[in-house]
Amino acid sequence: MTNPMTEPHPLPAPGPGAPTPPIALAGGGASATGRLQVERVEVPDAIVERLRAVCPTATEGDVVGEASRDWWPQAMIWALDGQVAVRAAAVVAPTDAAQVAAVLAICDEARIPVTAAAGRSGVCGASVPVHGGVVLDLCGLAGVVEVDAESLVLDVAAGTFGDHLEHQLRTEHGVTLGHWPQSVALSTVGGWLACRSAGQLSTRYGKIEDMVLGLDVVLADGRGICTGGAPRAAVGPDLNQLFVGSEGTLGIITSARLRLHPEPLHERRAAYTFASFEDGVVAMRRILQRGATPAVLRLYDPVEADRTYSTGDRALLLVLDEGDSAVVNTTMELVAEECLDGRNDDEHHVEHWLERRNDVAALEALISRGYVVDTMEVVGRWRDLPAIYRATVPALQGVPGTIAASAHQSHSYTDGGCLYFTFAAQVEPDDRDRYYRAVWDAGTAAALANGGALSHHHGVGLNRSRFVAEALGPAFDVLVAAKAALDPNGILNPGKLGLPSPFGSTGY
Repeated sequence: MTNPMTEPHPLPAPGPGAPTPPIALAGGGASATGRLQVERVEVPDAIVERLRAVCPTATEGDVVGEASRDWWPQAMIWALDGQVAVRAAAVVAPTDAAQVAAVLAICDEARIPVTAAAGRSGVCGASVPVHGGVVLDLCGLAGVVEVDAESLVLDVAAGTFGDHLEHQLRTEHGVTLGHWPQSVALSTVGGWLACRSAGQLSTRYGKIEDMVLGLDVVLADGRGICTGGAPRAAVGPDLNQLFVGSEGTLGIITSARLRLHPEPLHERRAAYTFASFEDGVVAMRRILQRGATPAVLRLYDPVEADRTYSTGDRALLLVLDEGDSAVVNTTMELVAEECLDGRNDDEHHVEHWLERRNDVAALEALISRGYVVDTMEVVGRWRDLPAIYRATVPALQGVPGTIAASAHQSHSYTDGGCLYFTFAAQVEPDDRDRYYRAVWDAGTAAALANGGALSHHHGVGLNRSRFVAEALGPAFDVLVAAKAALDPNGILNPGKLGLPSPFGSTGY
């Protein structure tokens, strides 16, 4: 059923504006030890003193233990044993770009690895300090610098938490960024940019790379550069996109200029069920290719739909649009036309989703009870999505120990969309690491073999590093060359993106 026009759903209250631990570290962060067998780089006392002369620097205690991990589900399992992947040697907390530059210059000269971190909400181990060294905590670089209301451009510091940013934009300026990932209260602008984040309203507003107008970046040797700034400029390659998605391996993003939109004033919702997941995918493709871009267009396969919405053996499509009333009405009418092969369902399913869309508590609860749980998102063309779905779900199910595997499609474009796979397993405690690697190997191989790309918005981190060379093919050499040119000493987030490192193997 399609509801009449209403005011947009209210935003939930802002969170703490600080990192949220994914799960309790047994014994606390002060005593956390490293899981991976790697060459770990210490920070000499003389360098620590130089860093302390720049900004606050910690070398022990809970601060260091907590800063050495993120929301990577495998590392959450290790936390039950009081372990992190690798323990950092020091955590520095700059408050402006000049301090970031000074820290990098010191570490580059001393050949000490630096891993950028802020909200630490990533689920692939991107902010894990694989070789110890320094964690660069960017949470101190926070706040709105400027809102250009006439041009609809935001200048914002990289350490700004997403939910606080959106509340300020709405209440003080009457605008929206339109970027609302599930991790919005856990994540920061810099983190979004580092892994090419997607928000839940991406069909209307785009992914974070679509919102970038310009960046301020500090390179490994401490030099600061500014990329972009003008709309659709043609001054050589788009250097913004060199750093967006680079996960802190090519430079440290300290602030960004992002495109804004007027605050939405109207909203409509609808829900439809389909006989199969593939039928729902066809409807989504037709909607997008007719030019409609509803903010939310989420398709659940029958397993996920029934588990959450009790829809039996049918797939479920949730639709929500917001914005100008004329645009919203036209969009939802077009959606209804393309869903004639489905059945109108209870639009209160959308309300149910809105109430739970930022709930991340289930992951900790399941892992604490001994389950292995994770998600794997890939992206592909419309022609390939059915084959990716049909191959990947059985591949995940086929790994011994898997008790559930399912999928939904949550981000769509005129040329394709993102399939988001979820799996859960029960295996013996000593077998969890082996299972986790095996299920990721199986799912990734199936997705890549059927035309999928390695990641859509979670990025690569440590977990997917072993797949990057295969996924990029000969283009991987271009990424390696960019790394060598911008970070010749290899200090920036070593061990990530599958890039060669002077500090040796990642141990994973």
